[in-house]
Amino acid sequence: MTQVPPPVAAPVCYRHPGRETYVRCVRCDRPICPDCMNEASVGFQCPECVAEGRRTQRPARTAFGGSGVGEEGYVTKTLVALNVLMALLSIASAGGLGQYLGNGLLGGSTKLTLWGAVHGLDIYRYGEGGPVAYTVPAGVADGDFYRLFTAMFLHYGIVHLLLNMWALWIFGRALEAALGPLRFLALYLLAGLGGNVAAYVFSPEAYSAGASTAIYGLFGALFVVLKRLRRDTSSLIPIIVINLIFTFTAAGTISVAGHIGGLVVGTLVAFALAYAPREKRTLLQVAAIGATTLLLAALTVVQTVALNS
Repeated sequence: MTQVPPPVAAPVCYRHPGRETYVRCVRCDRPICPDCMNEASVGFQCPECVAEGRRTQRPARTAFGGSGVGEEGYVTKTLVALNVLMALLSIASAGGLGQYLGNGLLGGSTKLTLWGAVHGLDIYRYGEGGPVAYTVPAGVADGDFYRLFTAMFLHYGIVHLLLNMWALWIFGRALEAALGPLRFLALYLLAGLGGNVAAYVFSPEAYSAGASTAIYGLFGALFVVLKRLRRDTSSLIPIIVINLIFTFTAAGTISVAGHIGGLVVGTLVAFALAYAPREKRTLLQVAAIGATTLLLAALTVVQTVALNS
């Protein structure tokens, strides 16, 4: 008498026992249903093996050691949003419809720009007889060191804001993708700070604000990065030259020291980030950022002592 073997049950998905499947994970060999399949270079993997692979895989880095997350442009988007928010607060601080239009929107000073712009020395006192020579420490020289930071997020009017934000969006996205978010943020802040310190040192009597100190740093930084990657810079050079010409020809309304200071600091920091030897890249990059910060702090202290003496 011939015995008939009992039927073999079809395998079921290890995560969904009610679903039959004949597909197995190529790593752990467990059966997986279509909802659990993750396509691999060969076959399919289950969700747990995919998660384990991500934990053990080294994250992608840029050519300069930064995180690949920089391609998403999160830092650039945040900086743009912060500048726009500060512009709205500045307009609101102008007070009155006429002030909103004349100062907030069209480029005049507001309560917020007077509070946060770079300013170190009052040279005139206004009395009944008009302006009188009056040299007294003010603003940064009087202890408002925060101005060196806040000034890079304040603007004189909508046109000033839009021009800078357009440049930040174009150049910032490219540099953030190349350097990674943390290195790009350090570069941006140091360039902005460098330009503001230069304005404080060379034009302490003026009020100056705007993201252009940092933007000029991005100009120089992108040139360095493209050179390091051996890419064409011919389209960038005219932009830098035109902006420098504009800076010097409109010197009465633009902070020449701020623009040049931002350009120099941004270029130098980018050089350190781009050309640090791979073996000790992160250590040297952090050291360069720290040294630049200390140098700018020292220049600020020296200028403050000089204005108060």
